[in-house]
Amino acid sequence: MKYIDEFRDRKVVQALAQEIRKASTQPVKLMEVCGGHTMSIQKFGIPALLPGTVELISGPGCPVCVTSRSYIDKAIAYSQQKDVIIATYGDLIRVPGSESSLEKEHAGGAQIRVVYSVMDALQIAREHPQKKIVFLGIGFETTAPGSAVAILQAYREKLTNFFVFSAHKVMPPAMSALIDEGVKINGYIGPGHVSTITGMKIYEGIPAKYGLGVVISGFEPVDLMQSILMLIKQIETGNTRVEIQYKRAVKPEGNVKAQQMMNEVFEPADDWWRGLGVLKESGLKLRSKYSAHDAEVNISADGMVPLREPKGCICGEVLKGLKKPKDCRLFGKVCTPRDPVGSCMVSSEGACQAYYLYNR
Repeated sequence: MKYIDEFRDRKVVQALAQEIRKASTQPVKLMEVCGGHTMSIQKFGIPALLPGTVELISGPGCPVCVTSRSYIDKAIAYSQQKDVIIATYGDLIRVPGSESSLEKEHAGGAQIRVVYSVMDALQIAREHPQKKIVFLGIGFETTAPGSAVAILQAYREKLTNFFVFSAHKVMPPAMSALIDEGVKINGYIGPGHVSTITGMKIYEGIPAKYGLGVVISGFEPVDLMQSILMLIKQIETGNTRVEIQYKRAVKPEGNVKAQQMMNEVFEPADDWWRGLGVLKESGLKLRSKYSAHDAEVNISADGMVPLREPKGCICGEVLKGLKKPKDCRLFGKVCTPRDPVGSCMVSSEGACQAYYLYNR
């Protein structure tokens, strides 16, 4: 298949659904760990196509959702400094901090720019040499190489006013932590975008240590249904392993050049994930060679407010797959995309927003 309509072909999807019904003989829980998958699963009504033996649960696949509220608070504190311009992707603007948000700070006069690429932030640094440009580096292995490229370019150009505030994270420690905590998972629908960078090697510890399969999936209905079928066949035969369904985009070795740049600039660091706490070497911080571009090293965050988590929000349990968004008493009432309480409702990859849009 070559074209998008082929990956949404009703007959192909129905044929895959029939195969899944024939292959599945035991109850299984399959977790997707990509926010894009969560959105597609709900948008295309995938759960309704599956037999009662197969349950899909959402995991910590939304980088905005797993990022700590203290990160937002510090970004807000940076934005309140007159010589700072915040450059950020749009999905962070409305994420609530303890007392404010970047959106509210912008309305109050803070210099906050929404960018489509970290290279846009680099250009802002060139155009405003008297200002400190702080790029909010958020995301998994998908976006970390982009931040690395910008830092390398700033280093070469000696742009001393360009900084990255890193909240970049890597996926495997979280996937392992869920199993270690006893969350019931029989297989992982592996993240497609992350895997275009990393390839398949990063997941090999999951079948080796836990006996669970990982199938790296695309985002269309045929992709997801085929990935689910592949996982069920692994479980039924006991031959769990890492497989690539999304072969049109993911190579076994991944994007080696992107990996090299990411490893040149960043090193592993312990980091906090919503719902999971601090996970060893699950984050990425700038290496000392590039510390001149590290916001946390060079800019003090004066005026930070005490951390305050929202009462009643169960975002952490949703990210662990222990509860569904509709289990939250705030869902669709106090907490909506227009007026979000938790980060899972803000992000376009958040499970709560996916359920609000497609599964209320």
